[in-house]
Amino acid sequence: MLKYEITTARPKDLPLLTGIELAAARLLAGHAPESVLSETTSQEDFERSRAEGLLWVALADDVPVGFAQLEILEASSAHLDEIDVHPHHGRRGIGTRLVRTVCEWSALNGYQAVTLATFRDVQWNMPFYAKMGFEVIAPQNLSSALRSVIDDEKRRGLDTTRRVVMQRRSV
Repeated sequence: MLKYEITTARPKDLPLLTGIELAAARLLAGHAPESVLSETTSQEDFERSRAEGLLWVALADDVPVGFAQLEILEASSAHLDEIDVHPHHGRRGIGTRLVRTVCEWSALNGYQAVTLATFRDVQWNMPFYAKMGFEVIAPQNLSSALRSVIDDEKRRGLDTTRRVVMQRRSV
């Protein structure tokens, strides 16, 4: 049985994250346009996040099988920009552990909340986050930074009527 460990990303992990990203995206086929499903984060962006301490990996036998990447869009909250777990390692609590890790980091570093944007109607998206204490932010209450996230998603071809922004307040 594999033992999973969550840790901050190391330089040697970065080249392996793109494969995880693409494999996890296939789970959203039919929910997102193909152009979005084939998008990947640049190695430069991964390196920047790693250097800033905003990138965590889930390791199985010292090999990355998942990751979570935060962005600081505003002073009061950390934004979960991306979280992916390779489907071969899905349904084992790795995503939950990654989310808990970023929420703990956020609270320890003085952020009042963690925010994210996700699919409203995909069973393992919004309901997953709701179970972890995330609540929907009404569109009229979105900060300008969070509105820019939704605007970017729209520009990339995502149907924003199927998207929702959520937050979990730090405890």
